[in-house]
Amino acid sequence: MNLYLRLLWLWLTARRRPPCALLGPCITSLRVWPNDLDLYRHVNNGRYFTLLDLGRTDLMLRSGLASRIKAAGWFPVATMATMQFRHALTVFQRFEIHTRVLGWDDKSIFLEQRVVRQGESVAVAAIRVRFLRQTGGSVATSELMALAGHDAPSPPLSDWLSHWATPPQD
Repeated sequence: MNLYLRLLWLWLTARRRPPCALLGPCITSLRVWPNDLDLYRHVNNGRYFTLLDLGRTDLMLRSGLASRIKAAGWFPVATMATMQFRHALTVFQRFEIHTRVLGWDDKSIFLEQRVVRQGESVAVAAIRVRFLRQTGGSVATSELMALAGHDAPSPPLSDWLSHWATPPQD
């Protein structure tokens, strides 16, 4: 993640902002800075994905999950992502990232992240996240949910999301 100042700001202000439910929604307010822009003076498509990292981090911080996964020696990684871009973001515009958990399977958590400016979706992403152990190997979703104190079953995944997350057969 190359947005260290924003990450530090999220970390320092997490306790002063309202907590988020584990499954969201979590709304992260940000602003476009000049270093977010490409040659065409709008936010680069790759930068959107980096900004979404901040939204996922904010959800973990404000739901209380971040300290638990750190103590367990786990960390999240995005394993699949797709995004639809609808409008451009330009310098100094304020926007929000709306992050929510759509559901999970045995290995992965599925999230929707929306970039919203003045109530209108600018971009929408579906992200598949896994948690890995610092000692090696992956964390089963059941372990993650137990650590989070969440014992409800996953909301049903849409057909589109289930199909998207299924690896192609050779």
